[in-house]
Amino acid sequence: MGTADTVRVGIVGLGGIGTHHADYVRDLGETLVGGVDVAEGARDAFAAEYDVPTFETYAGLSDEGIDAVIVTTPNKFHEQYVVEALETGVDVLCEKPLAHRLDSAERIAAAARDADGFCMVGFNNRFLPAVEVFKGYQERGRFGDVTHVEANFVRRRGVPGRGGWFTTKELSGGGSLIDIGVHAIDLALHFLDFPDLVEVSGQTRSAFGSRADYTYLDMWGEDGEESQFDVDDSVTAFVRTADGQTVSLEVAWATNRPPEHDFVVQGTDGGATLDRHAGDLTIHEVADVGDPHFTDTAVETRDEPTHRRELARFFEGVRAGEAPARNTVEQALDVQRVIDAIYRSADAGSAVTLDQ
Repeated sequence: MGTADTVRVGIVGLGGIGTHHADYVRDLGETLVGGVDVAEGARDAFAAEYDVPTFETYAGLSDEGIDAVIVTTPNKFHEQYVVEALETGVDVLCEKPLAHRLDSAERIAAAARDADGFCMVGFNNRFLPAVEVFKGYQERGRFGDVTHVEANFVRRRGVPGRGGWFTTKELSGGGSLIDIGVHAIDLALHFLDFPDLVEVSGQTRSAFGSRADYTYLDMWGEDGEESQFDVDDSVTAFVRTADGQTVSLEVAWATNRPPEHDFVVQGTDGGATLDRHAGDLTIHEVADVGDPHFTDTAVETRDEPTHRRELARFFEGVRAGEAPARNTVEQALDVQRVIDAIYRSADAGSAVTLDQ
């Protein structure tokens, strides 16, 4: 650590979520040292807004003296910067997913195992208050054995600007699955306590983003042409574990159905429905007290920014010199294995196995 009072933080990737993280760094009382981006315009805008130096390479930032770095670049470049930071002994928060491809994710995991510092992965939905409540009751045994998770992350229309890195497979590694489906997979595995995975069956589709007549009401980013879209815009998948637990997955950037953000968890003693978007949690139980009956308990929680909570936990680990026990690289690698298996299954037209 740099000083006794604050963590000295650098950010790599200065557009979009990188600026949100910069705001939270200061809001949490840490020291924002500077940033890195290959785009001169992004560097200039960040320097002007936050009054810190910016650099084209990580080496320049490293020379400023940092305790931690947050990597928010396009997926393809996660490996480059995460590994470089770990090799300099710095703790890293890498935005989801771990990488754009499984082989790249495996190299990051190998580097993290050998590093003096640690790497935490930015699955911020785990820090939803409703998720924390569910996990707390799960650890107390309220739901018995969790047997199945139905995971939905469906937008009616929500393709990011065509022509940007989100819709370019070379940079992102995929489309809706690797962008938002990664959150659904991570939460489902979190609810199952990251079991051993044995089989995945999946189907990817590109039915909307590749159309010239794609109709939408609003769009994140500026829209290009349909020829600038070479990724999936919806995915359906089924995952089976070694102990018979299962996950059904429905993900879409665009589809002709209402949007849905529900996670339905089935257990032997109880279950729950969690709306990831609204932050609502309902617990489903049965009892025979007085007379047989069903109960649905609505849980009300605080509304707190998940990225802020995530960063607070990351900085706690930096101060303690100890990797947080959650959002680990190994867990993120399991998520990446499922993503890879879904794409392989879709290509093969059949289920595929996973070797743990």
